[in-house]
Amino acid sequence: MKYREQFERQVVREDVWIPTRDGNTRLHARVWRPADAESDPVPALLEYLPYRKSDWTAPRDAQRHPWYAGHGYASVRVDIRGHGDSEGVPGDEYDVQELADGVDVVNWLAAQPWCTGKVGMFGISWGGFNSLQIAALAPEPLKAIVTVCSTDDRYDNDVHYTGGALLGIDMLAWAGTMLAFASRPPDPANVGHDRLLPMWRERLEALEPFLHTWLAHQQRDDYWRHGSVCEDYDAIDAAVLAVGGWHDPYRDTVLRLVEHLPGDRVRGLIGPWSHQYPDRGLPPGPAIGFLQETLRWWDQHLKGIDTGVMREPLLRAWINDPVPPATSYDVMPGRWVGDADWPSPSATWDERPLGTGEDPVLVRSPQHTGLDAGRFFPFGNASDLPPDQREEDGRSVCFDSAPLTERVEILGRPRVRLRLDSATPRANVVARLCDVAPDGSSTLVTRGVLNLLSRHGRDRAVEWMPGTYEDVAFELSGIGYAFPPGHRIRVAVSDAYWPWVWPHGERGELSVVPARSSLSLPVREPGDEPPIRFEEPEQAPPLPVTYDLPAEPRPERLVTHDVATGEWTLEVDPNYGGSRTYADGLRYEESARETYRIRRDDPLSASAVSEWTIRLTRGEDGDAEIVTRTELRATAADFIMDSRIEARANGETVAKRAWHRTTPRTSV
Repeated sequence: MKYREQFERQVVREDVWIPTRDGNTRLHARVWRPADAESDPVPALLEYLPYRKSDWTAPRDAQRHPWYAGHGYASVRVDIRGHGDSEGVPGDEYDVQELADGVDVVNWLAAQPWCTGKVGMFGISWGGFNSLQIAALAPEPLKAIVTVCSTDDRYDNDVHYTGGALLGIDMLAWAGTMLAFASRPPDPANVGHDRLLPMWRERLEALEPFLHTWLAHQQRDDYWRHGSVCEDYDAIDAAVLAVGGWHDPYRDTVLRLVEHLPGDRVRGLIGPWSHQYPDRGLPPGPAIGFLQETLRWWDQHLKGIDTGVMREPLLRAWINDPVPPATSYDVMPGRWVGDADWPSPSATWDERPLGTGEDPVLVRSPQHTGLDAGRFFPFGNASDLPPDQREEDGRSVCFDSAPLTERVEILGRPRVRLRLDSATPRANVVARLCDVAPDGSSTLVTRGVLNLLSRHGRDRAVEWMPGTYEDVAFELSGIGYAFPPGHRIRVAVSDAYWPWVWPHGERGELSVVPARSSLSLPVREPGDEPPIRFEEPEQAPPLPVTYDLPAEPRPERLVTHDVATGEWTLEVDPNYGGSRTYADGLRYEESARETYRIRRDDPLSASAVSEWTIRLTRGEDGDAEIVTRTELRATAADFIMDSRIEARANGETVAKRAWHRTTPRTSV
């Protein structure tokens, strides 16, 4: 990593309040810009998040915002309404208010004397989501965005549902995380000591756990269509650079955007990365000079400089070379390829029957199948990626190819078609694509899920008629991967995948006809392609932050099995950064634990719990502490949700709230 300390233009930083259209609420912003921007105006870049610029994202912000400012931009970090130091109360994710406020911020930035009137937006995850969504609202000054690890489909490619099935691991975990995050107080250094408690109490009184809303919408309805730009790609006028990683759950959005947006306004980039900016150097690498690459994008679309970025291939993608299974890789072997169109003209569909037998094969997986799935959001930690899949394969029905006689490269979304029958009206089916080495080790390449209730569309639930065979087809997540000679391609089919997928309430089984089922691979033929290269990562100097190592480190992922009861437990430490101390004396401590339990043969034994403790201290500012707990369980008929928070200031209770809700199981 190269740290750039001297820039062509001197950088200044200031904190400002940005008004919104309601006239009563202001958003708090931090602006890095060239010192001479009022006499020589520059375009503005906006990153718009709920994650607190004063502490939680401050180290990441310091890497990129001053760097952009030094290269001739006003780079602006804004806290969303009700979060961090902004006024108002928190709402649902990406709600109408958040997006309206975002439009107001874009227009305000364009009107500042230091701005040329042109604005770009960028962000990863939440910030990438709302960059796309605000671009679809088309405020006139917004000319370009860079969206990283984001989705165009809030229903079927987010933390709530996948393939029409309920995402047990992140529906609960992210709802619990956001309950804790939304409960944090503003920073008195920015809002004033006299406003701290009133603002904090107002937030706490307005809270409603996201889980209640998400489980009230189990099908693709208007709630999920809001903010899903796949509903109308034509609404996006801004130029879009879409970035993802093969170890991020949102990578398919990049493939859809380059397919559906006009080629003169979009470029896609997918590397081997996790849910992180590609320049941070977190596993798996290799990292790239991402800031330099985005500067080319901004200069092209906000300054009118021909940087050559629009002469790059429509999609630049990394092809992973085969590796033994591991939960982390410092660097993935492989190479970059480029395609001028998407779907790739270099790829052809290779359909492979799963077998020759006409007799049905029974799929009846134990309920703990899926414990070796790895983290839904790989974050660059040591235990994130799926380990050797041999145990998972043993809990599934596997269909293997003969040993390959030549290298097979794939790029895109593989497809699975299954002729099957379900013994119950409601069931899930999961397919994993694995690379099986001669020694028997099994590396997970990609996977896909289908809730059979949603096989005719995500907006409806159609129960299965047991005793009836149907052909069902679904896509696996996109991937670039090379299977080597001598290895086998495996499709592993299961009807359980806990805790990624919440089980239906009735224990069932599937019957699959191998000869009538198939795997289709997007095989890409290597060609004489021009080399694709990136600069080495470069950032602004790091923020001086001291990170604390716990005295007794606990496992990030711990699986235990009670042999007597048949219960399996997965305990997860999400490890978002832990405790740290900032240069201004602020000490930020966080501790989180997720616990998932299920018994081998009882889908109704499934339960998930998220627990958080956050503490903030700084000298005379005193002490603030938040403790939250969120739990989800189910009967055959209902989901049951219990959440609670307790907020304390200097040991005194500021608020204590608890919720108990049930909602019918209509579709999952």
